[in-house]
Amino acid sequence: MRTIITIGRQFGSGGREIGVRLAKKLEIPFYDKELLREAAEKSGLCEKLFDNFDERPKSLLYSIAMDSYMFTLPGAGVSDSLEQQVYQATFDTIKRVAGEGPCVIIGRCADYALAGRDNVLSLFIHAPLERRIAAEARRQNLDADKARQQVLRTDKRRAAYYEYYSAKKWGAVDSYNFCLDSSVFGQEGTVELIEKLVQMKER
Repeated sequence: MRTIITIGRQFGSGGREIGVRLAKKLEIPFYDKELLREAAEKSGLCEKLFDNFDERPKSLLYSIAMDSYMFTLPGAGVSDSLEQQVYQATFDTIKRVAGEGPCVIIGRCADYALAGRDNVLSLFIHAPLERRIAAEARRQNLDADKARQQVLRTDKRRAAYYEYYSAKKWGAVDSYNFCLDSSVFGQEGTVELIEKLVQMKER
């Protein structure tokens, strides 16, 4: 097997869980928060910074507040915002782990970082809004209104991040190889469908 699977996902669609199951079934590495730890280690930046900027749109006030940190970094240029350094370190880590072999990578513009490679299968996992709200309400023990706010807020944040760095439309059919509704077949069925897509790609 040589395929790298990138998964963008709506909040509450089960995209991360599908990625975990898929990686386990294919016996390949899985990267989500693991990317941030590796990027922090390789770049020398504080891991907390990666958590703070993780899949978040540019925030002028936060960037100004944090950018004083960059002057303590060896080789940090005046034109390199701390936010840009974090993104670049994440981008470089995605390319590095992809170069090590097949894997599943969640979010973080991985499809854009790996654009041009013929061994990448880029997916977007979505589901109807009400189903996602109900899923998050159960998972986090929230009432429906709070769950709705969290789902919409997280989707908006992920979309802004993706669209800023990739210049593509988050969740649009022409931004990915396939967009899959996880509510049609459930998580396990979606995993099986992706596995078949990988098999067809590798023929």
